Amino acid sequence: MPVTVVRFNLVAPGASRAELGDRYRAALEMAAYADEHGVTTVQTEEHHGVENNWLPSPFAFAGAVLGATRRLAVTVSAIIGPLHDPLRLAEDIAVLDLLSGGRLVTVAGIGYRPEEYERAGVDWKRRGRLQDELLDTLLKAWTGEEFEFRGRTVRVTPRPQTEPHPLLLVGGSSKAAARRAARLGLPFFPSAHLPELEAYYKERLVEYGTDGWTMMPTAETPLLHLAEDPDRAWAECGEHFLHEARTYASWQSADIRSAVRSAATSTRELRDEGVYRILTPDECVAQGLDNLVLHPLAGGMPVAQGWRSLRLFCEDVLPRLGG
Repeated sequence: MPVTVVRFNLVAPGASRAELGDRYRAALEMAAYADEHGVTTVQTEEHHGVENNWLPSPFAFAGAVLGATRRLAVTVSAIIGPLHDPLRLAEDIAVLDLLSGGRLVTVAGIGYRPEEYERAGVDWKRRGRLQDELLDTLLKAWTGEEFEFRGRTVRVTPRPQTEPHPLLLVGGSSKAAARRAARLGLPFFPSAHLPELEAYYKERLVEYGTDGWTMMPTAETPLLHLAEDPDRAWAECGEHFLHEARTYASWQSADIRSAVRSAATSTRELRDEGVYRILTPDECVAQGLDNLVLHPLAGGMPVAQGWRSLRLFCEDVLPRLGG
C-alpha cells in the first residue's frame, strides 16, 4: 500500500479575509474526509510574510487538523527551526502529541530565505548554531526533567505521550544537516531523493555511535491533481500550479535541492516537466508511485476544483491501491 499524502499550504494570492477563512475551513473538511477514506498523512509547512498568504503557522493548523481527524498523521514539513523559541516549541509539540495520541510528525529544517530571518530579527549567520540549540533543547525538554538553558535552570511540562519523545526528524539537503541528525540520533529527512546524502548520514551514525533512519522522498514525488479531463483541468488550474511553482523556485538558490523544484516558466513547460501532474484516476493508478501526494488547493485554485480532485482520489483511486 503506497503512502498517501494530502498537502496544504493554503496559498491564495489576492484572497480576501473572508475567502481565506473559507479556504482554511475547507482544508479542515478535506482533512476529515481524507481521514475517513484512509489517507495516510496530511502535510503542511511554514513560510512567513509571503504576499500570496503561504501558511505561516503550521502548528496552529496542525492542531485543527488533528482535532478534525482520528487516524491520519499530520506532518509539519518543515518548520524553520531557528525562528522558533525552543521552550515554547517544546510545549506546543508536547500538547499536540498528547491531544493527538502521537499523530504529529515534525521535520525541523533551517530554511533558505534570509528575508524570513530578517523579518524575525534572527541572525542568518547563526542559523546552524541556533538549530543545534533548538534540537538539543527539545530532546532535553521532553524528558520532563530540569536542564540548563541559556544560563538558567528550566523545566518543561507536560511531558508528551510518545516515548521516548514525539517524532522529530532533521530536514535538509546538506551534509551539515545529515551530521546534525546523526549526532543527536535523530532520523534524517532529505529534501529530495539524495542516496549519496543518505549514505553519508549512515556513515555518521557509525561515527557517532548513534541509531537513526532515513525518510527520503522517492525518485519520483510529483504533486498530483485528479480530474476526469486533464486537458480541461490544465486550462482551468494550470495558472494556479504555475504560480506556486514560480514562487517556490524564486526562493531557492542553485545549491538547494528539493523533490518538487520546478524550472517551468509557462503552464506548457510545467505540464511537460512532470513535477505537477493532472491525471485521471486510471492514469494515477497506472503511475505505480510509492508515494502519492495530492495537492487539492494548490496555488489558490478554487475550492470546488480541490474537492473534485480529492473525491476522485479517495473514491476511485484509493480502493484500487488496497486502501
